[in-house]
Amino acid sequence: MNVQRVANTRIFARRLDVSHQAIAYQMEFSAAEDLAMILPIPVIPGSREDAVKFINLEDYSTFFDDLDSAFPRPKSLGRGAPAAGSIVPSETLKVQSVGSFEASFVPSSADFRRLDKRFRIEPETWNKIPDYSDYGFAVFKLKRGDHEVHPMALRFPSRHPDKLFFPTVHIHDGEVHAKEEFDHEIYCQVDRPGMFAMTKWEESPGIAKTSCKVDKSQNLLKADAHLHRRRLKGMLDNKDIILGTA
Repeated sequence: MNVQRVANTRIFARRLDVSHQAIAYQMEFSAAEDLAMILPIPVIPGSREDAVKFINLEDYSTFFDDLDSAFPRPKSLGRGAPAAGSIVPSETLKVQSVGSFEASFVPSSADFRRLDKRFRIEPETWNKIPDYSDYGFAVFKLKRGDHEVHPMALRFPSRHPDKLFFPTVHIHDGEVHAKEEFDHEIYCQVDRPGMFAMTKWEESPGIAKTSCKVDKSQNLLKADAHLHRRRLKGMLDNKDIILGTA
């Protein structure tokens, strides 16, 4: 696919309960044709096709701007840069309308054959990343042109009750490189101070409700919790970020 530019990728993650995690994702991009944003997610193996809930943030397009505003700016800084189910599957995957784009949950890499061929990544590509052999995949179908889409968001049943997952692996034109150019900002909230090892993270001086419209976040944000931010810049290992316990 002819993707001309991807920039200003921003990701938010929070554990919602012992079984579920939420992710929000936004980027700017230019493309000459329709394309797909594919986010591998560590769902509980065997999750059904309805296990992932997509969240419509069309009415809160400034979600990430508000997260950014929670942190002091001593100087001008740029933003960051982009298992088989337990039931017999239907022939085609369900497509959901989520604000200005369409989304599908692909339960396993083998199920990509049931997705529109324009938006598939062939199984051989996923085989280059063995960790994804039993992951599920959230697929957002995006229109060609020059865009900053409103945040894409979802909640999913996570296999990691004590970890927080950020989908940051880059795959371009079916190739997986050991290192890639990163220009990301990632954000999170944690329920308890000291819950995760966060030595590389900034903490907001105030709680979320002082800078964010929590009532418009579809329960993604916890009003009385602080925010944390980390910048990923430069040529880095091409892997997902998994925040573990302290």
